[in-house]
Amino acid sequence: MLIDPHALAQPFEGWKDLYSHSTTISTIVLTTHLGAMFIGGGLALAADRMTLRVSAQSRDERARQLAEVADVHRPVLIGIALLLISGIALALADLENFLTSVVFWIKLLLVALLLINGAFLQRSEARLRRSPDDSGTTESDWGRLRTFSVLSIVLWISTFVVGSLLTNAS
Repeated sequence: MLIDPHALAQPFEGWKDLYSHSTTISTIVLTTHLGAMFIGGGLALAADRMTLRVSAQSRDERARQLAEVADVHRPVLIGIALLLISGIALALADLENFLTSVVFWIKLLLVALLLINGAFLQRSEARLRRSPDDSGTTESDWGRLRTFSVLSIVLWISTFVVGSLLTNAS
């Protein structure tokens, strides 16, 4: 390996000791991580599911769904921010092992893909919201939104599964 995991982990030894010797701190960090995944991911999955159900329906239903999805973005983004912060705290508590774990790098890749897909999803939704009467949109615009919604569901679930594997793989 080009980078020495031990050398990278050295500056975080204090955090590692605090995390591993305090059940309160480790419980708070893990609960924050799981709670953010549960709430942020749950809201995202529910919104994606409804987008898939409503996308072929009437203009009014489409407009209502786009408004609903817009309202969900903030709590999902807050959940993602908490996931990132708590995930960093979890990784720093055992950095030496995580840096050498293939499962860890797969999870980071999935998180990056989730964020990229989220940006495309939000951009597609914004385009559709700008044309509430469907005059400036096409069925392909809704098709893109459905595709990004399906990818979102797959990426949220995959990230969760790989994160679960990570606890035993590191």
